[in-house]
Amino acid sequence: MKKIVSSLLLLSSLVLLLLSATACGGEDTVTLNVYNGGEYISDGSEGSLDVNEEFEQYYYETYGIKLKVNYTTYASNEDMYAKLKSGATSYDVIIPSDYMIERMISENMLAELDFTNIPNYQYIMEDYRNQYYDPDNRFSVPYTYGMVGVIYNTAMVDETDTGTWDLLWNEKYTGKILQFNNSRDAFGTSMYRLGIDVNTTDEAQWRAATEALKVQKPLVQSYVMDEIFNKMKGESGAIAPYYAGDFLSMYDANNNLAFFYPEEGTNVFVDAMCVPVDSRQKEIAECYINFMLEHEIAVANAEYICYASPHRGVIEDPEYIEYMNSMHENAMEILYPTTEVKATYYQNLSPDTLSLLNGLWEELKIESSGGEGVYICSLVIVVLLTVWFGYLFIRKKYRDNY
Repeated sequence: MKKIVSSLLLLSSLVLLLLSATACGGEDTVTLNVYNGGEYISDGSEGSLDVNEEFEQYYYETYGIKLKVNYTTYASNEDMYAKLKSGATSYDVIIPSDYMIERMISENMLAELDFTNIPNYQYIMEDYRNQYYDPDNRFSVPYTYGMVGVIYNTAMVDETDTGTWDLLWNEKYTGKILQFNNSRDAFGTSMYRLGIDVNTTDEAQWRAATEALKVQKPLVQSYVMDEIFNKMKGESGAIAPYYAGDFLSMYDANNNLAFFYPEEGTNVFVDAMCVPVDSRQKEIAECYINFMLEHEIAVANAEYICYASPHRGVIEDPEYIEYMNSMHENAMEILYPTTEVKATYYQNLSPDTLSLLNGLWEELKIESSGGEGVYICSLVIVVLLTVWFGYLFIRKKYRDNY
């Protein structure tokens, strides 16, 4: 009996030692779950810096703990929100847009940040602090900013047709027009074109924007997000509304592409780093956010994703400026316009307006733009089936008689 007790005590001691080693780093690896938009971080491709790998190495060298960044991507703010709201997966760092941050704060989905763990916040320019979506700067750290514009192929589009949102409704380019595959941006294109406030609560105005999108739908080749890169670079699409920074990435692969900000107005946005309230690694998440603001890392990300940076050190870096101008002669003017562009932020909509928007979006996506064709095909199938069964019936009667 004593031997059994001694063995149990020894086994318990070994278990405690293993648990202690794990808590102190040991041989186990800590996982940090990062959820970001596609094509939205310097990832080591094409000779770029692999930011997540650099962070893993930095964390081990600094704290002696092995860490793995589990990096996954989403196509839109709405997809990201739905995934987090479902509670199916826990994330530690997310990078939503301003209006979605405002919504998530109102729904208690974001953790308040400890800025003593993010000293590099000092490099964020004043213009991007205390914004409407996080007025006290408690829940977010700006990552990038930019505006939506129109990308078009100069070999396929007449220059005289450009300059306004009307280009996306021009029947001349039927089958060559791409549209956003997220409700807020798609409705934005319609509302700016119609002169409607993109943050309106007026149901009639939302329905007017929907009707305009229904008129546009037969002209649209497809509703896209990340797919836009291959379509515009490969010239299967000729016109698309999208983010200014992504135009520069596409232009690098296809010099026929050009860009403009529509004169009626457009969306300006800030994407920021946040920690979900159910994060299991909040301090490491804050360390990751701070790392993203290190000068070398911030420059690497700005060069790779080509979005405007709110980081003071980036826009003052001569090598960064030279690099961007080597991509496109007007790159800095596109990202940091010196001439005024009429632009507004999307703001969080009330629950009733959000419900209306989601319903109208589903209505738009479900409604067939080829209703008559479907009807005709269905009628033909019914006729053929009627003829076939009629033939079988007559054949059976003939056999019964003979």
